[in-house]
Amino acid sequence: MAWAPFFFAFLHCSVNSQGTLTQPASASSSLGQTAKISCSKGSGSWSKYGIHWLQQKPGQAPQLMVYDNSTRASGVPDHFSGSASGNTGSLTISNIQAEDEAVYYCLSRDNNY
Repeated sequence: MAWAPFFFAFLHCSVNSQGTLTQPASASSSLGQTAKISCSKGSGSWSKYGIHWLQQKPGQAPQLMVYDNSTRASGVPDHFSGSASGNTGSLTISNIQAEDEAVYYCLSRDNNY
């Protein structure tokens, strides 16, 4: 059985200190399986400002994968999907491929940004 490691970090874009986002430090899943990465905010709902997901591979700039909770960016394979409910957003990667190995960042903003 082959394993593809996935490493996650978080990024919060804000101009004040009121908001924080929380993600697991790391996770792993096997090739062909499904991985779900969650990102929680301290309070409030994602519906107003949305959550966005970036993928960064070694030696490359981050690439936008999903924006406004669930909209895939142009050229992103359909085995990536985003969702949000309450204060938790998720990026789901179905049928994981070796090329999906990367750091995934969740990103949001607050009403002062």
